[in-house]
Amino acid sequence: MQDEFSIEKVSWKTHAQLLKNVREQVFIIEQEVPIVLEWDGLDDDAQHLIALNAKGEVVGCTRLLSGGIIGRMAVLKFWRGQGLGYKLLQRAIAFHQQQGEQKVILSAQWHAISFYEKSGFVKCSLPYLDANILHIDMQLVAPIA
Repeated sequence: MQDEFSIEKVSWKTHAQLLKNVREQVFIIEQEVPIVLEWDGLDDDAQHLIALNAKGEVVGCTRLLSGGIIGRMAVLKFWRGQGLGYKLLQRAIAFHQQQGEQKVILSAQWHAISFYEKSGFVKCSLPYLDANILHIDMQLVAPIA
């Protein structure tokens, strides 16, 4: 890991521009997701996680929707492959489990399936196109205590 980082839970109201900066870079610029699809109106009511490097710069984020849904996970290119995405995912899972969710759900881009499988997610749909990118739904079922 090039620098240490921290992960914080934030709201759209207070951190919208920082979250937008990461998502615009990853989804709109790199992956060419249409703007109208990226800004779907669900951010205001969601919880968000941001990852900050040692300098306090936002280098990753994810969105937490009710019903155990994780979405919009993005890590800036420079930070990929260093464990940041894994730590963001683990914090997102922990958040939903603390909310009492028995199942955590996400829509994985095809190239990221193995990333999610390493954290225990399993495929639960047929592949489909979303924003012209192949996706598949995945879920993590919490063990019954």
